Amino acid sequence: MQPRENERRLVWMGLGLVAGLCLAYCWPHETAQAVATDREDRFAVCTVETQTQFGQPEAVFVMDFLTGRLTGAMLNQQSYAFTNFWFRNVAADFNLKATAAAKAKYCIIPGNAYLTSAGGATTSTGVLYVGELASGKVIAYSFQVRNSKTPLPVMPMEPVAFFPFREATLDN
Repeated sequence: MQPRENERRLVWMGLGLVAGLCLAYCWPHETAQAVATDREDRFAVCTVETQTQFGQPEAVFVMDFLTGRLTGAMLNQQSYAFTNFWFRNVAADFNLKATAAAKAKYCIIPGNAYLTSAGGATTSTGVLYVGELASGKVIAYSFQVRNSKTPLPVMPMEPVAFFPFREATLDN
C-alpha cells in the first residue's frame, strides 16, 4: 500500500505544478517600474517619469535644502546631452522668511499625475511633491517637456496644487 500512496502524491503534485504554470502563463503581466530617490543632510536627488511611452528618459531633480532651489534636467536619447532644464525657488512658494528659509526642512518625492497639456509643450506625466515642515504644506509641481537635440533654455516648474498637513509654526 505504501508505494501506491506515494504515486498518488506525485500525481497530485504534478497536477498542481501544471495548474500553477498554466495560471502564471495566463495571468496579466505588468512591467516593473521604479523611480529613484536619495537624500543627504543638505540635498535630495530623485527621478521623475516624463512621458508614458516605453523607453523615454526620466528627468532628474536636485532639491538644495540650504537654498530652497529645485533644479532639474533630462538627458536626450539621441544627442547624449542634457537638453531640458527646469528651475523653481520653492522657499518662496512656502512663504518662508529669509531666517526661516535657512532652517527649512524639506522632503521630496516623485509621483504620477497624467495632467493635460496646454500650448505647444507636453506636460510631463510625472510630478514632484515637495513638503516643508515649518509651513506645514505639501506642494505638487509639474513641468513641460520638449523634444530637442540641442539644449533649451531653463523652463519654470509650475505649482499645481497644495495642501496643509499641519499648522504652520510661528517662526517662518
